[in-house]
Amino acid sequence: MSNTDGITDEIRRREEEYFRRKDRELIARMREAECAAKLRAGLESETGIHDSESLAELEELGFTPDTCALLPLIPLLQVAWAQDGVSAAERTAIVNLARSRGIDAGSPADLQLTAWLDHPPSPDTFAKATRLIAAMMDPPGTEGSRATAEELIKECEAIAHASGGMFGIGAVSAAERKALEQIAAKLRNP
Repeated sequence: MSNTDGITDEIRRREEEYFRRKDRELIARMREAECAAKLRAGLESETGIHDSESLAELEELGFTPDTCALLPLIPLLQVAWAQDGVSAAERTAIVNLARSRGIDAGSPADLQLTAWLDHPPSPDTFAKATRLIAAMMDPPGTEGSRATAEELIKECEAIAHASGGMFGIGAVSAAERKALEQIAAKLRNP
């Protein structure tokens, strides 16, 4: 086939392929952006956090709308992991609390919790999550549906006492006490 414009069929074919590839890439980026927007909206809805920077941190930490119910359990995990790993009593207490908060066995949140009970979240997760939890809390003196800082601190103390001392009653280790103090400071003074 003879072309008068000097462009061969091979050049036309490559040009068309180039533009098809660019169109596919654009469509893929648009789909990714749509998925990211849905994820962000789900996190915002589940947590009540509207700050885009905080929502981005939640995403960076790997939270999804299915797992953000675990966020208030992070300080409990931090206390449990403060000394020599999670004891059977601490594990039972954390799982029971998770069930009371609607985290069903076998759900994505439960699977993530089990992973964290077996292997601790990163120190970065502990630090950032506690700050994000403080942003989610109902302010003092209000009667909202979310937990308060004082309720969460009491739950952390219960975990610290779960396996301390004789017969699991009493002593809280120095490492657990330090974790409790850090968590309380962050939750009370966000």
